[in-house]
Amino acid sequence: MTGQVRTVDGRVAGRRGQATRQKLLDCLSEMLKSSPYRDVKVIDVARKAGTSPATFYQYFPDVEGAVLELAEEVAQEGTGSLTGLVAGRSWAGKSGRQTAEELVDGFLTFWRRNDAILRVIDLGAAEGDKRFNKIRMKILNSVTGSLTETVKDLQAKGRIDQDISAAAMAGSVVIMLAAVASHQKGFSGWGVRQNELKPNLTVLVHLGITGRKPAK
Repeated sequence: MTGQVRTVDGRVAGRRGQATRQKLLDCLSEMLKSSPYRDVKVIDVARKAGTSPATFYQYFPDVEGAVLELAEEVAQEGTGSLTGLVAGRSWAGKSGRQTAEELVDGFLTFWRRNDAILRVIDLGAAEGDKRFNKIRMKILNSVTGSLTETVKDLQAKGRIDQDISAAAMAGSVVIMLAAVASHQKGFSGWGVRQNELKPNLTVLVHLGITGRKPAK
């Protein structure tokens, strides 16, 4: 944990306070894996963390406030890890296939690792909560921006059609990746094995960005 951590009333938390706050967040994160976040109560989180509701309220105004803290942490992780899979990468030849594969794998892995909180973010955004929508767009925009620049660069080199909207193509690819990543478990209901998902999604991503199937 970096930077100052403050309590609800503005005091700077000491080392023990920071550890307690993080434990509360960790316990909440674990509970969200099996319970809808609106069913999670402060007393349940405090009990799981081995502390009291009064201590919880020192660091968070309510459960939703703590959920938003978790969401911000996930967004920060996502903007760092996902953007690094696109920025400055080559989309030519076998390197292009590798870039597409790693981007797909990055999305699938990130969503599996943070499935519980990402479901909450998507729910809040779908319900029109601007706070959750802002966090969701923070995750997606960083990748979309980098992919937009990639498409523009390929257009400048004459490798793809000039009539394509770089932003529209990049945004569509990112939304597709996020949707598929959030629905990974559902593909089994269609008879799709997990080991079939990544290579087929890689082809779609490579086609979308370069207009060509990836090199073998």
